[in-house]
Order: sequence, then structure tokens, then C-alpha cells
Amino acid sequence: MRKWLCMVACCLSVYVQAQVWTLKEKEPAAPGTWWCFRNTVTLEELPRSLELRLAADTKYWLWVNGELQVSEGGLKRGLNPSDTYCDVITSLPALRAGENTVALLVWYFGKDGFSHRNSPTAGISFSLSCDGKEVEPDAKWRVKKHPAYYVPQGEQPNYRLAESNIGFDAVKDIPFISPDYDDKKWKKATEISLEKAGWNQLVDRPIPFWKDYGLKPYAKTEMQGDTLLRAYLPYNAQITPYIRLKAPAGKCIRIRTDNYRGGSATNVFAEYRTCEGEQTFECKGWMNGHYVQYELPEGVEVLDVKYRETGYDTSFAGSFSCDDPMLTRLWDKSQRTLYITMRDTYMDCPDRERAQWWGDVVNELGEAFYALDEKAHLLTRKGIHELMGWQRADSTIFAPVPAGNYKDELPMQMLASVSHYGFWTYYMGTGDRQTIADVLPRVKKYIHVWKTDAQGLVIPRSGGWTWGDWGENKDMTLLFNLWYVIALKGYEEMNQLAGEAEEAAWARTTADKLREVFHRTFWNGKYYISPGYQGKPDDRAQALAVVSGVLPKELYPVIRPFFSTWYHASPYMEKYVLEALCTMGYYQDALNRMKLRYRAMIESPLTTLWEGWGIGSEGFGGGTYNHAWSGGPLTILSQYIAGIETLEPAFRTFRVAPHPAHLNFIRTQVPLSGGRRIVFEMDKSAHSGTMYLRVPEGTSAQVVLPAEFQRWSVNGEPKNERQLTLSAGEWHFEMSEKK
Repeated sequence: MRKWLCMVACCLSVYVQAQVWTLKEKEPAAPGTWWCFRNTVTLEELPRSLELRLAADTKYWLWVNGELQVSEGGLKRGLNPSDTYCDVITSLPALRAGENTVALLVWYFGKDGFSHRNSPTAGISFSLSCDGKEVEPDAKWRVKKHPAYYVPQGEQPNYRLAESNIGFDAVKDIPFISPDYDDKKWKKATEISLEKAGWNQLVDRPIPFWKDYGLKPYAKTEMQGDTLLRAYLPYNAQITPYIRLKAPAGKCIRIRTDNYRGGSATNVFAEYRTCEGEQTFECKGWMNGHYVQYELPEGVEVLDVKYRETGYDTSFAGSFSCDDPMLTRLWDKSQRTLYITMRDTYMDCPDRERAQWWGDVVNELGEAFYALDEKAHLLTRKGIHELMGWQRADSTIFAPVPAGNYKDELPMQMLASVSHYGFWTYYMGTGDRQTIADVLPRVKKYIHVWKTDAQGLVIPRSGGWTWGDWGENKDMTLLFNLWYVIALKGYEEMNQLAGEAEEAAWARTTADKLREVFHRTFWNGKYYISPGYQGKPDDRAQALAVVSGVLPKELYPVIRPFFSTWYHASPYMEKYVLEALCTMGYYQDALNRMKLRYRAMIESPLTTLWEGWGIGSEGFGGGTYNHAWSGGPLTILSQYIAGIETLEPAFRTFRVAPHPAHLNFIRTQVPLSGGRRIVFEMDKSAHSGTMYLRVPEGTSAQVVLPAEFQRWSVNGEPKNERQLTLSAGEWHFEMSEKK
């Protein structure tokens, strides 16, 4: 992780000398417009090193000497309500000694969304240095609105999306990326300050550029009637669709995915108008789904269709498999769902909203430590800075951010974000002390927005949206108090790390008092319920009571049957129910409930998990079928069933305590920084078993003998202890005498 933190240097570093080049227009650029910028840069010799700081509102494509250098650069705005992200580019392979033609295509969103705050300025900021010396372009930038791009008529993306639909008229295309193109009739761009542009400070891009998997053939294509071509993807992916065809000019082709109304709201589509003859088109705006539909008018001959998958640059470095195919499939679907909900930010879903809701992020960031390589955690780091960077003057925080048209606080999700499961889990996985130090003063402000009453119970805050979970039977009084306890735990841990002993002690004392009063006030002998609550008993609240340490351990057997009786939690909160069962030691109960609740998702041909227990009208919140908050089983299977859990930050010391329940075989890999992996395998029979463990360099493992065995040997040497601390290396275990 340290290597990647160094590569991004400091995500808060700013470049304040830059200027913005924009168009000379009396009226601001319209939403969804595309702008061409051109210039030349002359170099006496090929530089040994270079640094190009390039920013745009909103997305850009960069060519040098006619060769594409960056595809979909730029990030949605912004770190805070004012500032703008800036890409830092250190390699331009097409650059050469002599004159270089630089061409940029900028897609100006021009409107707010749940994941983007619009600026009033379509433009670029371009600052190049070679071998440590600033290099000025040869002349002023020239700019022209691209004549081929337009916003198609018809349904528009729902208000949560800042993106517009993309139309392209090939008859009006211009070859502006070519070095030979004559741009003398273009207008000269005007230079304005960052402040006047509304961009303010430029903040270095803190995450990698997108991974481009290249153009690929679809898994299968079929014609449905004479006018509809359906092209199937191998899995739910973020893609840009491609078509090669022959047609007369003026034919209109619509392209969309099966997710066009994902979440019961219109998302994005593309429209292509043909020129005469053979031609190709690839939509530059990404969409997602399991298949792509090409709506073809008469007279169009399709020669080929392909897709280009792009996505966050991380690898599927983690894995989990076992002898229960349902659980293996569920883990794999969770991993796939996690990946498709990553791009500029973590997202709830890649279709309806593309928004960084922090209840979702808390589940996602925990999954990432078991599923993806270390680059994934840079997205969490970015999200932490954004959440606190958008803190308001009254010290409240809200999500999704960045946002231009959303402002409501969901109090319980905000408590979750700063809790043990949020910021602290990020720290324990990465060891990134600096990020905790950066945001802790703002976390302190938010925690102290909350007050307790004379008894010590939290005083609920409605925020902008008093949301506890999807579904019914939510005992909100219980949920408010329990999330506050869990937030205090994270706050205590962060203050201990920072050496703030007094604040840590306050958090611990406040939480301990609340736990005692909560149990005395709300426990009815069988479960927790608040006075005046009229619904059915809430499984979410009982789960949080366990994981927060409110429920005394001696009452675990009393609450156990509750979780095989009541099923109200959405997939978002189900993660905490499953964790509660594992915390109490009821691992088989957890797997039984997991398989029962997720059966429909596991057996579905869809490759990603759903927002609710059904899709569309049978689901929650519109019912998307790619919602990573549902991936809690991935964490449960890796952390509790395989039993691999970090004990010291960045897995410097980790525990291996498998609880296989009905499973006879488990194999898992947990990715660490620097390409290292924890590899663990367990295979058991009726009377014996074996385990294999690879402990990476720079780490140590505390290995616990599974409860069902009495004896073991390690690398051939008998051991009497039931727990061993092992250094880096490969370890083979023989186990015998089951209870």
C-alpha cells in the first residue's frame, strides 16, 4: 500500500499556477456538449522525464501527433464543493523531438448530479514540464465545438446522473486529431483564472487511470426480428459499445443495454447517424449491463460488433472457493458486483445513480481487502477525503458526495462511515495513519454534533432523510443508539492512534454507559425492543447489539433462535446479521441463513447481486441488480469462515482461525501490498484434516487449531498449543482426533 500512496504523492497536493483555457462565448457551454482543443508543442530534444498536469471539466481524450495517449481522463468534481481534480501524466509515448500536435476532446457534462458538481466552464488546464523545465505551447489554444456530437432527443437520463446521452452524426465528423488538420479558422481560446472558471485549486488525481481491456467480440449475438441486434456480454461490465457497418448517410442507430432502466429509472444510451459507406463507431461514454441492444433501421448492414470493457485499475487478486458451490458462486458474484461499482468513486450502482452513498461504501471497502489488489484502497482513501471535505459549516456530513444536486444527511449511514466498520477498517487494512490524522479533526466535529440524554442514550437526529434501511419493521430508536455506539468505538480507536487520550477516554466512557443503559432499558428477556415501537422485532437491531458489544455474551444462546425466525434486513444490513451470528460462534447458523436469503441471487443467471431480495418492483429503492452493498457474504466467508483477519494494520499480523461448519474444503487468497498474498487451504475428512498456509514476507500469522480437532503437527513437528504464531514461509498442518 505504501508504494501506491507514494505514487499518488499526496492526494491533497495542489497546483495553483495553472490557468484555464476556454471558449469565447457570451453564453456558457450547453450540457452534454463536446469541445475540440488544438495546439502544438515544440521540443529541442526528446525529454528524459516529463510531467503534464491536465484538468478538464469534465472528461477528456488526449492525442499527441494523432496517437491516443489518454482515454477518458479527468474525474468528476470534486474533493470539496470548490476544487477540481487534475490528472498528472508522466508518459506520452507519441511525443518526439521537434513539433508535436496536441489535440483534446472534452466532454462537458454541464449539469449537476449525485456524483458530480458542475462548474460553469467547459475548458482545459494544460501545464507541461520536461526535464524539470516548464514548456509553453507554441501559440494560444484554438477551440471549436465538435460539430458531430449532439444530445439525442427523447428520454433523458434521470436527474441523479450528470452524464447526458451521446449522439454522433458521422456526416459532420472532423479529423481534428490529425497533425495535418487545418485549424486556422477555429477561434482562439481565452485564458482565465482558475477562480473565474469556478475550478479553484487543482488537486492531484488520487486514483489510477482506467484499465482498458481492449476491443473484444461479444460472447454471443443474435438478431431479434429485422431491426434489433442483441449482443451478450460475458458478465455485467462497464463497456463502450462498438459497431462496424455499411450504410447510406443519415440512418439512425440507437444503442443501449439491458440496464437502460436499471433501478426503475432511465440511464444512458447512445445514438449514431451514419455517413455514406463503410464506417465504425464506438461510443465514448460507458454504460453497463449483461447485453447490448443495437436498434438498426432498414438499409444498415452490420459487419461487426464488439465491446470495450474499461474500469477501475485493480485486479481480482483475492479468491475464495469451497465444496459448497452455492457459497463459491455467491463469493464470486460479490466480487464481480464490487468491481462494477467502482470508477470515479465507489458507487451504489453503475446505472441509476453512480453515487457514493456511504452506507454502501462501508460494506464495499471491507470487501475490497479480500477481493482486490491494493490499488482498490486508493478509491476508499479518496472517498474518505471527499466525505469530510464536504463537511458543512454546522459540522454535519452527508452523502452521496461529490454532488451538485443532493444535500440530505442520512444520519445512520454517516455514523457508519466514521465508525469501526468505516474509517477504522480502512486503517486496519492499509496502515495509512496519515489519512486518519487528516480527517480526525473533522470527524471530531461531527461526532460532537450528536448528544445524549440524561440517561446516556443518544438523542436521535432526523437529518435530511431518516433512513435506517430498506424494508419494514425498523426499530429506529434501537438503530440510532447502536450505530452511535459503533461510531464511538471507531472514534475511540482513531483517537488512540492519534495520541488523543482524553478524547478516546470520553468516547469509551460514553459508549460504555450507553451499552449498560441500552440493555437495561430495551431488553425484554428475549430480544431488544423500544417502547412505543409497533412493528415486528427487528433483526437488524439485534445484530448491531451483538457486534457493538451491547448484548452480554451469556445471552447469546437466548438471542440465537431469533435469527432463524425473523428476516427483515435488506441485503445492506444482512451483512451485520451474518457477522453477529459469527461473532457469537454460530457459524453454521450464519451459513444456513446466508444460503436461504441469497438463494435467488445465487441461482440467478445474472452475474451481479441485487439491491434488494428481488428485482424491479420486487426489490427496494427501484431494485437495481448491481448493488455492492449486497456483497457482505464475501467478507463473512473470508474473515469468519476461512477465518483470516488482520490483527495489526496492513495485515502485519493476521489471524487464521477457520470455522468451516459444514464445509470440508476451503481455499482462499487474500491480497496484500506489493503483490503479496496470504494463501490458505483446508481439507478435512471424517477423522482428520490438513491445512496449508503461506505467510507473506513482512507478516506473521496467529494460527488457531479448528475446534473440531484435538491434535496437530506443523511441518511434521507435533504441537501441544492450540494457537501458534508463525513467521513468513510455507506451513503444512496435519490435524487429527475430531471431537
